[in-house]
Order: sequence, then structure tokens, then C-alpha cells
Amino acid sequence: MRNENAKDTEQTDAEREQTLSCPECDSESLVADSEHGETVCEDCGLVVEENEIDHGPEWRAFNSSEKDQKSRVGAPTTNMMHDKGLSTNIGWQNKDAYGRSLSSRQREKMQRLRTWNERFRTRDSKERNLKQALGEIDRMASALGLPDNVRETASVIYRRALDDDLLPGRSIEGVATSALYAAARMADTPRSLDEITSVSRVEKDEIARTYRYVVRELKLEIKPADPEQYVPRFASELGLSDESERRARQLLKNAKEQGVHSGKSPVGLAAAAVYAASLLTNEKVTQNEVSEVANISEVTIRNRYHELLEAEEQVQLP
Repeated sequence: MRNENAKDTEQTDAEREQTLSCPECDSESLVADSEHGETVCEDCGLVVEENEIDHGPEWRAFNSSEKDQKSRVGAPTTNMMHDKGLSTNIGWQNKDAYGRSLSSRQREKMQRLRTWNERFRTRDSKERNLKQALGEIDRMASALGLPDNVRETASVIYRRALDDDLLPGRSIEGVATSALYAAARMADTPRSLDEITSVSRVEKDEIARTYRYVVRELKLEIKPADPEQYVPRFASELGLSDESERRARQLLKNAKEQGVHSGKSPVGLAAAAVYAASLLTNEKVTQNEVSEVANISEVTIRNRYHELLEAEEQVQLP
């Protein structure tokens, strides 16, 4: 066995030496072309090796700061975790590196390590507060189908509220819900107050009151919700075509020109526009279906529906 291993080593070394010189002209001027994945002889131009594996990163950096930002050593930091994802985490699987089950004594040891690890991750009340709030934000965002950028923004808003000492006298869930509601509006993916309340653990009045307080104290710049921002989601959930969606947007634009939208709920206007557009494009849906999707009453849809059609007639008049 020892002789066979020695022969294999000698063969590998001989092959390595052979690749250092060109097999065509015996020149040692071999150059690696990383762009094309080839090794080329400078003297005769022979391609010695091709289709080489590129072990470098798939990204490009044009200065040192970009290189530092794009370098990957572990998972990226995130504001959605109380420690920004920098601490270690002991997995729940009671198995070793080879997939074998641990003995009962080792399982007890690992459980103690998990307990102490969790205690060290949340050493003070502020971190425990942050951990609970960010968990609530993630739960509600998942239930509402909000993307990661909204969750990140909500986490940043909550951290700012905690740093500015805005929580005394208010519940963690209330401030977390308000942060998510504000983040959704800032990202142009708004959710109505009723939708937010349906997944929250606090009442609607408390959410509205805390939201106004957080926005005022943190000086957040949040534009009024535009009814058109709700249209794509409502149309998608009702299975309407692109033509109906475009028609609904046009109805809302005409309503703005006539000033119908002033003082009206944007959710109600969007739902009525989607309902009217479905009738105008012969893709009939019922008021009850629109009511369930938009989470508003059928009476509101009927009232706004007539107002939108009147605004449409006023625009079309010469």
C-alpha cells in the first residue's frame, strides 16, 4: 500500500510539472486568462487548459469600500434580529456533524448550552424588549404578505422609538404594529388599518393613537395613502385582468381631477374603482367578493361606486 501511494504521489507531481510548461513548444510562459477560464502559452498561443473553475466572487467591486461591503464572511447583518444576526445560534437538532444521534448525556449538555446561549444573547431588558418586538413585526408582516424591505424599515423605526425612549406608557405590541403600519406606507405597499388590526394583538384605537405619536416624535415623512396603490393587490386577489386594473386606475385619476377623493377613505375608493372597472370590462365580480378582499362594507363600495361613475361622466362631458 505504501509503495502504491508513493507512485500516485510521483505521478501527481509529474503531471503538475508537465502543466507548468507548454506541451507544444516546451515554453514555461503560461498565462492564466481568468476572464475566459483558460491557460494560454504566450509564445505559441496554445490553449493548454480551458473551462477552468473560477474560484473568485461572482460580484465586481470598483473601489475598496465596495469590496468591503460585498465581502462575505458569514451571514449578512440584518435589523430584523435584535443582535443584527451577529451572535451564534445552537441548532435544535440533537445530532453530531456526521448525522448521528447524540447520547442522552450529550443531549442534556447541549440543552444547557442552548439555555445559556439564549441568556447571553438577551442580557438586558432592552434586548429582550427588542427581541419580542421584532418577532411580532416578523409575524404580522408574514401574515400580511409584506416583503423584507418593509420588515427592515419597521425594525429600524422600532429601534429608533426604543432609543428615543418612546415606549414608557405604551405596549410593545402597539409600537411594533405602528412601526409596521408606517413602514408599509413608506414603501408604497400600504395596508389598511383594519387589515393591520386583524393580525395585531392590540385594538384599532390604540394602533391609530400610537402611530400618530410615533410619526410625530420621530418626524417620519409619510405621504397620504394613494388609492391607486391598493388597486394591484385587490385586482390580483380577485383574479381580474390587466385591462380591468388599468380601467380602475383611470377611474381614480378622473376622481382626483374632480376632487372626489378628498376626505374619502383610500381603501374604499380603490375597492369601488376595482368593482366599477370589473363591470365596465365585463369581468363581473360581486360587491361581497370585493368587500371581503378590501375588508370594508358593501355600503361603502356602493356609495363610492356611484361617486366614481359621476366623476367619469363629468370628465367625458365637452
